[in-house]
Amino acid sequence: MRRVLLILGFAVLLPATALGQSAGEVERCFQNPAACSSSGAAAPGPGTGGGAPVAAARPAQPPDYATVLQSPEADRKRLQESLRTLDRYNGPIDGNLQSEAAVKAIGDWQKGRGTAVVGKLTPAEAQQLNAEAARAPIRRIEPSTQAATPPPTPSNADALKALRDRLAERRKAAEPKADAAAQSLIRDLKAYVAAGGKGAAGEQFTTFAKWYADNKAAGRTVGEIAPAIDDYGDAKSGAAATAEIRFDTKQGADTYRQCLVFAWIEGTPRKNTQAFSCDDVAAVEKWKTDQALKSAWR
Repeated sequence: MRRVLLILGFAVLLPATALGQSAGEVERCFQNPAACSSSGAAAPGPGTGGGAPVAAARPAQPPDYATVLQSPEADRKRLQESLRTLDRYNGPIDGNLQSEAAVKAIGDWQKGRGTAVVGKLTPAEAQQLNAEAARAPIRRIEPSTQAATPPPTPSNADALKALRDRLAERRKAAEPKADAAAQSLIRDLKAYVAAGGKGAAGEQFTTFAKWYADNKAAGRTVGEIAPAIDDYGDAKSGAAATAEIRFDTKQGADTYRQCLVFAWIEGTPRKNTQAFSCDDVAAVEKWKTDQALKSAWR
């Protein structure tokens, strides 16, 4: 009975807010007043502190690489151009940021900045990369857009010299055979003259036989005979040669210089033989064409 009276007396002394508490709570506050707050609520428990409650920490969000990888093609190409400007990328500007070359270039750029090397860009990194490239003092030009430097055009003098050099090399290789063919003809011509118009030369070159007969009838004698090779090379039926042969003919005290072009295919005897006036250039060239002569001399 006494305990009940004490509890009732204590309740009179409590703030009005305590009147709404249950009897059990009032008894606990009576036995341990420190356990109750001034507002009548229970005091915070051990380890909770007296301040405001602390919100639970949220887990860190993973880096956003998808935004850049899925950005418009023009934006992705611009990133490749920025990497090229910074001498990080040498691949094509095709917007593919997942190619081996692009991934390596991005990783090299990240490594140079001291950040994690992942080979992909967050939106913030993409902005920083473009800004860095915009500040670069020298902009590289894509090789495919560079104008190709045309090779220097050789001068006419250089072209003529090169042609002469080629002809000289080709003629040097053919010269021994051409000289042998010409000297063989000269021996036959001299033998024909020495025999007074008899021999193989007159039989093979009927034009020469007639020329010799005409000079002999006019009282002219044949003196010096000198060859000058006109052409030499391979033809459809063998090695072909053409040579200008100069004759010194004499009549009394007078000397006349005459010239014939001899054309033949090498062999024993010679084949397809012809002799022309040195002025008849067209006939000589036609003979070469008919023989399909591939010159090693001109």
